[in-house]
Amino acid sequence: MGSWLHYGLGAEAEDLPGFVVLMSAGRGGQMQPIAGRQWSAGVLPSKFQGVKLNSIGDPVLYIKNPAGLSAVAQRDSIDAINALNRVQYKAVPDPEVLDVVRNPGDVHIVGEEWHADTTMTAEPPMGAILYAIETPPYGGDTMFASQYAAYDALSDGLKQTLAGMRAIHSDRKVAGPRAGGALNNTRSVKVRDGADWAETINMHPVIRTHPETGRKLLNVNASYTVGFEGWTEAESAPLLNFLLEHGSRPEFTCRFRYRNGSVAFWDNRVCKHIALHDTGPFRRVMRRTQIAGDKPY
Repeated sequence: MGSWLHYGLGAEAEDLPGFVVLMSAGRGGQMQPIAGRQWSAGVLPSKFQGVKLNSIGDPVLYIKNPAGLSAVAQRDSIDAINALNRVQYKAVPDPEVLDVVRNPGDVHIVGEEWHADTTMTAEPPMGAILYAIETPPYGGDTMFASQYAAYDALSDGLKQTLAGMRAIHSDRKVAGPRAGGALNNTRSVKVRDGADWAETINMHPVIRTHPETGRKLLNVNASYTVGFEGWTEAESAPLLNFLLEHGSRPEFTCRFRYRNGSVAFWDNRVCKHIALHDTGPFRRVMRRTQIAGDKPY
């Protein structure tokens, strides 16, 4: 099947049988693999070569064909790092484990625009683990974009403008009566759209400081950011749209091709991601868990 990991402007990682951690290569640099080794245990490690994964700071760990990972093992792996984050807006039986299903005929899928997970909450998740249960013969990749690199590439003038600004994050674009009707009729994973749903809104800094590394990063995304504090949505749109497009420039990205049993484990604070809806007539089933985070500053 060729290389399973692509990063930067079409560059490809080696077809490693273990896993590889990706880092951006310096200020404004392309994302590159920094380490890889064999691994075949049934529980995800909380450390890699002596480094705690929640302090790596940038941004994605890939495990290419681990032994079978049960939902219990996936939970336990997160417990070794931090508490599980609970899903608030999707109509799921277990708020800590989400089955992300794409069936043939689905017009839309979960995560089909560049986003970080559930940033409308006061303390968005610090990371997430996505385990591939059933993968198509082609398509269904995930792309990731480093927001360290996105921030570093901004001009000094724009960095000064954004310093101290806060953005409004809401779940009204991904849940509730307005969004839910369209989404629930066109995809397999349903969202809450009943009378008991209430919009969740929080303000977060446009430029966030990573709590472990101290590095600054761009902190807006298409799924949840709707404007800037003190600005109307119409006033916010030109600058917000520029930042959203800037944050997913090709040189900031990598792309992961899943196989059955593959795992993607990423720092949700640092990287945005997007699910590619290109699996044609095939089914795709993934299991996602999230790691609880803290209040952005």
